[in-house]
Amino acid sequence: NQKVVTKYMSEINFKSSARQGDIVEIGIDVVKFGNTSLVLKCAVRNMMTREIIITIDNATMVNLDESGKPLAHGKTQIEFVKDRL
Repeated sequence: NQKVVTKYMSEINFKSSARQGDIVEIGIDVVKFGNTSLVLKCAVRNMMTREIIITIDNATMVNLDESGKPLAHGKTQIEFVKDRL
């Protein structure tokens, strides 16, 4: 299904600054698998210094059907593309 929306996002914590020319990476971890949703946490880091730039403790994403109602996604663990090939 291609319809996944952000239902909720906690505050964005700005820990340090990124500067022009910095290479940053985004790390996302699944905190919880719900029936129709996923709760994620996110950190943006400077790739060279590993300094944390931004954190988000809770971003809730919901899977929707064609009519916009929550739809079970059937996932219970992280699935990597390399493991499916």
